[in-house]
Amino acid sequence: MKFPFCCFSSTSAAAPTNGSRLGQQTHENLRLFSYDELKIATDNFSASNKIGEGGFGSVYKGFLQDGTVVAVKVLSVELESMQGEREFVSELAVFSNIKHENLITLQGCCVEETYRLIVYDYMENNSLAHTLLGGEQNRMKFSWQVRQKILIGVARGLAYLHEEVTPHIVHRDIKASNILLDRDFTPKVSDFGLSRLLRDNHSYISTRVAGTLGYLAPEYAITGHLTRKSDVYSFGVLLMETISGQSVVNFDLLEGQKYLVQLAWEAYQASDLARLIDPMPGLNLSKGEEEAVRFLMLGLLCVQETARLRPSMSTAVKMMTNEIDIRDFKISQPGLVADLMKIKLGSKTSSSKSSITTATNTSYF
Repeated sequence: MKFPFCCFSSTSAAAPTNGSRLGQQTHENLRLFSYDELKIATDNFSASNKIGEGGFGSVYKGFLQDGTVVAVKVLSVELESMQGEREFVSELAVFSNIKHENLITLQGCCVEETYRLIVYDYMENNSLAHTLLGGEQNRMKFSWQVRQKILIGVARGLAYLHEEVTPHIVHRDIKASNILLDRDFTPKVSDFGLSRLLRDNHSYISTRVAGTLGYLAPEYAITGHLTRKSDVYSFGVLLMETISGQSVVNFDLLEGQKYLVQLAWEAYQASDLARLIDPMPGLNLSKGEEEAVRFLMLGLLCVQETARLRPSMSTAVKMMTNEIDIRDFKISQPGLVADLMKIKLGSKTSSSKSSITTATNTSYF
């Protein structure tokens, strides 16, 4: 069986790529690991070393022979659909020419028989979902300054992908479990398996919507029309989630399913956005509630139903750093996809096999 991608180290020759340019584009500093090497590093992929579960595989903590601690993502490759293979190729293709403080660093990969593994830097504080939303004890670690640093960092990483990289990159799955945190709580955007390249500022029409319910931009979910503003919407949801400490989707036996975007809009209409701020004592708002409310207003700007009204990510950064006054912008009604039946699915997929996942707090990729 031939695979369309090969990655290689600077000291090894590139293997044949079956006519694909992806192998030639791989960053020369990527290291080629053997399967046995990563098996030993993770103690045979033991359950005790498992640190996360993603849509296309599991992630394990590993110790290389030189003592380096890494995260090893083991992709599940379905031979019929080649789904895991597509995510593997997409992720490595993206990392072939990008580098930013707020993007996860790729160390290398493994391509052996049907095995597909990706090796990343290990993040000491796991993911934003695991740490911030993992319980009250964890949430107390997140002061206002830490949350502000995380959100500005994520925004800068996305602005780099959207505006500085050519062709532009749309991540397609921005959510709390895909924001990893290093020792100093510096955020790293991760998991580019669903990302898409946009050439010449054009949009992308997808025949198969992918992402996480609660974070999906309505125009993309319903029509498959993907633009950079789709990521902006997801970032707006992430911003609300980070400041409120609440899940994107909440289930109530009496009221049913409630979305964080709905709660934020209701609070805004009642001129009481402050009620959405996380009440945890560790938040320590040095400037009172005003700054957190300003960020929540940005979140609402990002999730507006009309995509063209949403700010670019570089503008969002300027709003968060007070270079642009958020209050100069009118906030219109947010968009929301609460009905799974409205999500566009490809002709060969069904709701059970689509790439839509629920907004759960799966940690580390």
